Amino acid sequence: MGRLAVAVIVSSWVIPISILVNCIVPDPYMDEIFHVPQAQQYCKGNFSSWDPMITIYHSPWLMINSFSCIDMMLNLLSSYYLGLGMLCIEAVPSFFDACATVALRSTNGVLAVICSIVVHEIISQLRPKLDKRRATLYTVVLALHPLHWFFTYLYYTDVASLTAVLASYLMCTKKNYPLSAALGALAVFVRQTNIIWILFVACGGIIDYTWRFQKDKHCDQLDDSSVLDEKDDWLALGKTAATESNLRRRRLSNFVDTSEHITSRNISSSSNSSDLIDDIKEILVTSWYIKWRLLLIFSPYFMLLLAFVGFVYWNGSIVLGAKEAHAISPHFAQLMYFGLISSLFMVPVHFTLSQTAVLFQSFCKSRVLGVVLWFTGFTTAFLSVHYFSIAHPYLLADNRHYTFYLWRKIINVHWSTKYLMVPLYVYSWFSIFSTLAKFQKKVWVLVYFLACAAVLIPSPLIEFRYYTIPFFFLIIHSHINSDRNWVLMGILYTVINIFTMAMFLFKPFSWHHEAGIQRFIW
Repeated sequence: MGRLAVAVIVSSWVIPISILVNCIVPDPYMDEIFHVPQAQQYCKGNFSSWDPMITIYHSPWLMINSFSCIDMMLNLLSSYYLGLGMLCIEAVPSFFDACATVALRSTNGVLAVICSIVVHEIISQLRPKLDKRRATLYTVVLALHPLHWFFTYLYYTDVASLTAVLASYLMCTKKNYPLSAALGALAVFVRQTNIIWILFVACGGIIDYTWRFQKDKHCDQLDDSSVLDEKDDWLALGKTAATESNLRRRRLSNFVDTSEHITSRNISSSSNSSDLIDDIKEILVTSWYIKWRLLLIFSPYFMLLLAFVGFVYWNGSIVLGAKEAHAISPHFAQLMYFGLISSLFMVPVHFTLSQTAVLFQSFCKSRVLGVVLWFTGFTTAFLSVHYFSIAHPYLLADNRHYTFYLWRKIINVHWSTKYLMVPLYVYSWFSIFSTLAKFQKKVWVLVYFLACAAVLIPSPLIEFRYYTIPFFFLIIHSHINSDRNWVLMGILYTVINIFTMAMFLFKPFSWHHEAGIQRFIW
């Protein structure tokens, strides 16, 4: 069990379902009507072509100069990958069109397998004591995540975006910061908003580095005091056997004290809310103390950020094409939706009696602080829903998306419904915070929340595809240890996948105002 097993298992469903999808839906559908023709222009060598509806410049030269592509790298990767494939089947060129929709979609199939391997490596890196069988189980379940799974079979940028971001994060956990930043640049080429997640990766690297520096400094201080005590003992007792025994006991005591200090520090950071402020202060002070070292080590990320800022200044916006439809809007309710949807995708973890009891106990430990936090949460969620719930024209007009029905049948079915859902939003986010804080530093949880807010709030369109990357970071760092919960989530994902794919393939419908077959899609 390991990387090879993960690749084989994921391929076992990617290949047959890809064949099924391409047999029933051979023509480009939804956003593919923009992406596929653009990739075919590249196959013809027409690199100056640009479809403004894709929101990017589709020229590799402009890409290099302006740092502005969303799916340029996916398209070029497709051309390169399929070009190699054509060399392998040169004897039967009529069998396979390198720029056909089926061939372009296969790029995401390959990336899905690569992504699963990257996820397996991240899990193994973060949890080295986890046995291979369980790591494989967790990876396979994550490969079934409905949003990621569904778009594996279409020519969208989501799989490439997730793969690039997670690969950048994996290299950061391995302390290979230059390669991490290079992969981060690739992630930004695939989708501009990924700059937020690369900054999140960099912040996580800085937090870990400063934390290790503090711990090493503390251990060095203990070692220095031990050496001084050792000299005094030798002078006083004259190198007797009893002294050697005392020294061994003292070294062992120092080691235990150090371990207990570090352990209690981590536990207290999860139990005492004031530690968040203390952690921030320590990180800021330590970062300033070693600022030149941090600047040197993490300079690849800083250069990436400067290049991106230069692009935004030159372009005047984060997007290039269809700017009116992608205008930045204060959509605070989007953050509420993400918390609830992510918790539902982890329902065996968050919506259980035990988890509710944990939240209630944390409230009872400090009632004053608990009342303040819950009141703040409810107030923020209510104001977000009341003043910052945005109904994008695409959401209201396109009944092919599930969000269309969620908005009409649930969120907006009655004027009071969106307010009645506020307790679910608040519970979901507090449950997420509680779960993450068990295993992560609170300052890390804060940075994660800010990254989610920076990505989701400016987006006016309710689009579950935007939730994929933050969800993967959430579930990977939740350190779910129960195999039962993973199996239940795997069953849930499988049921959702069967339903959504069956609706997509076997329940087509027609619009009276537009010709062609329409299909339900995320």
